[in-house]
Amino acid sequence: MGTVVANASTSLDGYIAKADNSIGALFDWLQAGDEEVATVTSGLTFHLTPPSAAYWRAWTSGLGALVCGRTLFDVTDGWAGRHTLDVPVVVVTHAVPTGWVERHPDAPFTFVTDGVEAAVARAQVLAGEGTVAVTAGTIAAQCLRLGLLDAVAIDLVPVVMGAGRPFFPGLPPEDVLLGDPDVCVRAERVTHLRMPVRRA
Repeated sequence: MGTVVANASTSLDGYIAKADNSIGALFDWLQAGDEEVATVTSGLTFHLTPPSAAYWRAWTSGLGALVCGRTLFDVTDGWAGRHTLDVPVVVVTHAVPTGWVERHPDAPFTFVTDGVEAAVARAQVLAGEGTVAVTAGTIAAQCLRLGLLDAVAIDLVPVVMGAGRPFFPGLPPEDVLLGDPDVCVRAERVTHLRMPVRRA
């Protein structure tokens, strides 16, 4: 099976969104260049710098599935039934949103009610040899705590937010050592980093 990677755009002080779930300047790098990268979302085209475009294509071409939590699912309304990255989505939730499922019967979404481990396992089956991307926040923190992550990928944005929603909320105070970062790409308004998770 493929690797499991937590990924997000983050501020220098480690936030993935403001407290109200708005993103401020975190995604400015997606419109910082002249190279058009189309998405499956109607009306959404990224304009990346060449380095970011090359990184984006390499990252997305290897993706097989995405794991997210119910908060992100609700904030985006399930991306109208098709995620921007055009991969199957596994949602960790306490209850299946039956109304949404009825409105989007063909959406490649799976709702898992028995925890993060089960969700990642389901995503790995869906992804096959592809990468399972885990969204940052509560889900990423749970995956890190349970030893489910192989790596952490960060699109580091040159902004300090001061407060908001952290990449890994609610972890115990013990250090979690990661491997040395691989600076994949330095580009306009972002540096793309990847760090392996050290196994105990």
